Amino acid sequence: MTTEAHIIVNDLTMAYGDFIIQQGLNFTVNKEDIFILMGASGCGKSTLLRHLVGLKSPAKGSVFYQDIDFWRASEQEKSLIMRRNGILYQSGALWSAMTLAENIALPLGEYTNLGKAEIQELASLKLALVGLSGFENYYPSEISGGMQKRAGLARAIALDPEILFFDEPSAGLDPISAKLLDDLILELRDSLGATLVIVTHELASIFAIGNNSVFLDPESKTMIASGDPKLLLKECDDSRVRQFLTRGKNK
Repeated sequence: MTTEAHIIVNDLTMAYGDFIIQQGLNFTVNKEDIFILMGASGCGKSTLLRHLVGLKSPAKGSVFYQDIDFWRASEQEKSLIMRRNGILYQSGALWSAMTLAENIALPLGEYTNLGKAEIQELASLKLALVGLSGFENYYPSEISGGMQKRAGLARAIALDPEILFFDEPSAGLDPISAKLLDDLILELRDSLGATLVIVTHELASIFAIGNNSVFLDPESKTMIASGDPKLLLKECDDSRVRQFLTRGKNK
């Protein structure tokens, strides 16, 4: 595992108008991390994700992609950075009127010069990588919620991204499907060499896949811990962090 920085967040403040969501955020996501954004509901995890992927600009501070300050970069530089990212939304966000193969072909057709046959072949390959070989011609409504999440993941990796962002990937899944998705995330990190940034409150996922994290506190409106969640569970003295990581149970 490398310790080379992939994303550096420096003195970040997130706000809607005069209302501050979080402030004073400083953390580093290293290459090939599975980095967890965690904290109680309403702390700003999904808002932070939006700042990282270029959907909302910060009130203050910087988000560096290696040596490029994203929010001060040119539109061309921003576009190049975003092209190297893949996003899996909570709902999967598949186009319902398109087959799974057509959903995955969409970014390939828009951002590459590949021919139709090559795009079809790649779409089938990406579906196979997430365990959906043979489901190319199915529509999202014809498959289960867990399979929809995997199809959304196949689309997210269509362009071989360097960084994958996930917003509550296990939301709405039963424990077995959630465990299978966690296993798949680990496999993809290892096979693609990608960096993953994940918003989740699921303890099983946090401990199974996370190797780095930041903990956002809604009351103080800043981060109060960072590091490997398993080490935070053992070593962090802050009662708010311990309560979240144990769900109030004594460990």
